[in-house]
Amino acid sequence: MSEILAPAGGKNSALAAINAGADAIYLGLDKFSARSSAENFGLESFIEVCKYAHAFGVKVYVALNTVAKDDELTEFIKSVAEVWNGGADALILQDLFLGKFIKDAMPEISLHLSTQAGTCNSAGARLAVEYGFERVILARETALSDIAEISKIIETEVFVQGALCTCFSGQCYMSSFAGGNSGNRGKCKQPCRKIYSIDRNGFEQQAYRLSLSDLCVGEKIEDYISAGATSFKIEGRMRRPEYVAAAVNYYKAILNKSFSDGLLSDLKRTYNRGNYTHGLAFGQDRSFVSSAVQGHIGEFAGVIKVVNSSYVCLTKNKFRCDDGFKILRGGKEVGGGSYGGDTVGGCIILSRDRLKNGDKVFVTTDTAVNSKLLEVRRLKDVEVNVELLAGRLPFAEINGFKVAGENPIESAQTRPLSDENVVGCFKKVDGYPFRPQIRVRTDGVFMAASELNAFRRKVYSQYFGFISQNSNKHTDCDFSMPSLKKGVNCKTAVISAELNGIRADVGILKLASPDGDFKRLTEKFEGEKFLFVPPYLTGEEVKVYNKIARSFDGIYCDSYFGLQLAKDVGIKFFAGAGFNITNRISLINCNADYVCLSKELTVAEADALSAENTFYLSEGNIKVMDLIYCPFEKKCASCDKRGRYTLTDGEGRRFPLRRYVTSECRFEVFNCANLLPVKSKSGRLIDKTFSDADCAKTRGHSSVGIN
Repeated sequence: MSEILAPAGGKNSALAAINAGADAIYLGLDKFSARSSAENFGLESFIEVCKYAHAFGVKVYVALNTVAKDDELTEFIKSVAEVWNGGADALILQDLFLGKFIKDAMPEISLHLSTQAGTCNSAGARLAVEYGFERVILARETALSDIAEISKIIETEVFVQGALCTCFSGQCYMSSFAGGNSGNRGKCKQPCRKIYSIDRNGFEQQAYRLSLSDLCVGEKIEDYISAGATSFKIEGRMRRPEYVAAAVNYYKAILNKSFSDGLLSDLKRTYNRGNYTHGLAFGQDRSFVSSAVQGHIGEFAGVIKVVNSSYVCLTKNKFRCDDGFKILRGGKEVGGGSYGGDTVGGCIILSRDRLKNGDKVFVTTDTAVNSKLLEVRRLKDVEVNVELLAGRLPFAEINGFKVAGENPIESAQTRPLSDENVVGCFKKVDGYPFRPQIRVRTDGVFMAASELNAFRRKVYSQYFGFISQNSNKHTDCDFSMPSLKKGVNCKTAVISAELNGIRADVGILKLASPDGDFKRLTEKFEGEKFLFVPPYLTGEEVKVYNKIARSFDGIYCDSYFGLQLAKDVGIKFFAGAGFNITNRISLINCNADYVCLSKELTVAEADALSAENTFYLSEGNIKVMDLIYCPFEKKCASCDKRGRYTLTDGEGRRFPLRRYVTSECRFEVFNCANLLPVKSKSGRLIDKTFSDADCAKTRGHSSVGIN
């Protein structure tokens, strides 16, 4: 199976995806969606779209992929039951542990694990299977070799098109701590798309240092198929319907071996950020970071020539009124424009900006392309056999589905009903997406036009109801909320690059590379020794950390796979803040020896979940991003290989940037403000990745006011 999975931010996008030939769509509700700014769906509109999709055999997946706080659990689980009973083919969840609870309470439900869960290796995949999930939506960073291994364990879904998050899936807190809008709660304000500078030679100028090009796997989708992936996801619930249609057309054509350059052109004109990258599955390419532009640049159309104070775009393309353009100079955006009429050699560009000879023109709105993409309507071929025989009930069979009328038909006294009359009537499909082939059998009967029309409406209505019906086994959403055994934890845990000299109950060693002398760095520490395991590891890297972990009492990790790794090694596990534990169900089902509650909880919310094994980030550094790529465009030959850099935003705020090594260089971004000491009922987790002297001078209490 090769499933093209399209985004449906609203009804029009859903219809565009279905009409273009998508095999499945995914959408969100008004609540608990990681794209809360999308149009999204109420329950009634969801059911309507679900029926339309199912009429074509298109599956519908519902994203309830945000973390739920404790006081939202009942509403969240109720939403799960409602969309399942409404016809969803599967539900997409971020919270592995809440998913287990739902699966135990409602085993008939099909669950897919969101990319926000960060599944990137076989250890994470095994855990997903154990907790009742049928599919994992892989982290965008997952290596091709790991996709192959994971696909042997569980069904896999991979991204092939659309926006890329700069931070590793599920581990971004930049929007939370920079502006109080949580990405894990569907409210990300995309601070990664802002301008920054980095204190390294060649990167000191302000640019879009964290903004990534859009993903476009293109014909490399065949490599995903060879690796065993089955579903190919187009990102874009915030994109317009014409983009959805263009992306579906593009990938369906590749799979059907009918690709043409025009399909890629349509895709670029509907949305193109950075002229595309193949993504990290194939290794970081030169176009991965889009530092010059961060928005839609469309497709190259021509160059500017200034003629008598007018801006002429020299081009062979034909444009028309309402088409829009973006102007680039030296790779950077310098203005925009609109169509001003044809002229010799091209067309006039109307712009308020001062343009120069040689400026490059990119078309960003092509109304002809948009109209073409949205004019297509998918129709279902139906064979309709109509029998109108004297003394019998009117009868029709449509693709094997049988419908009978209510009253016997009488023989005609004067003007019998002709085959042409019946065919003409049944060609009217009453708005249903049918393309009928009609056969008629009659023996000279009479039916009033109103009766024939009523019978036709009944036939098409009942057939549509049959092919669009909800086949899910109804769930009663019968569950009881578990009670949490509350308690107070007086322990202190410290994350540090060296544990010698640290006084704490639990010391968490954060190595700069797996080759570090961990014995020397921990030999004088008297508490429990835990190894900090990075949130993203390839399968080969897991093997390396597996060996190192055997010399520790336990491991600390911000990703779910860490729990499986600890089980495999047979040591304790400390679930990091990146587990995003925000409710009692997740806390109970986590089954970790120690749990750090979500750093996005307020102190009051954290205290309500306090137990004897819980911790709360109470002081020190606040990690806000994990970058599984090189922000220096992988210019290794000129790299100074420092362990610490500073990322400075347009307002002058300074974010520490830590470089570390697994098998490759990776980076962590920390908040511009340290966390002042916070008192809670949970144990204290102090992050000392950087010493106080290393951190930015601006400080503030950043743990309150998070959504």
